[in-house]
Amino acid sequence: MHPKRKQRLIIVICIVVFSSTAVGLISYALRGNINLFYPPADVIAGKAPTDRAIRVGGMVVEGSIKRSETDLTTVFAVTDYEGVVEVSYTGILPDLFAEGEGVVASGMLAVDGRFMATEVLAKHDENYMPPEVAAALAGKKPKTGAYNYQEGG
Repeated sequence: MHPKRKQRLIIVICIVVFSSTAVGLISYALRGNINLFYPPADVIAGKAPTDRAIRVGGMVVEGSIKRSETDLTTVFAVTDYEGVVEVSYTGILPDLFAEGEGVVASGMLAVDGRFMATEVLAKHDENYMPPEVAAALAGKKPKTGAYNYQEGG
């Protein structure tokens, strides 16, 4: 093989190897930052992982908001009208957070089934609903009296 061709081949191989390594490292780094969305029915069914960050969304159950008297902890229930997940959040909730409104909470699922939120997002006007929540609630209607929220259960 001609020395000039051999040098070009080595350069091309080095570029391919370095590019492949960079893409692999970037993919590995981004894998840890992905939080997938799970509706409450999937969380109850055990489809949501407990070892990584996820998002849970739906409607805040009427009468489920319980605020701590000593700190900023708030416990509330989120439903997709098929399942209910209890969410615990410590911090200041968005101004538009209310019962019967759509929310998406980011955080981790505890072993006891309670969702420990690190961030809570609420809809920003009467016409908007987060796309994940809208897809989870598509075609579902609330069942009157079906969800009697009781503290701790």
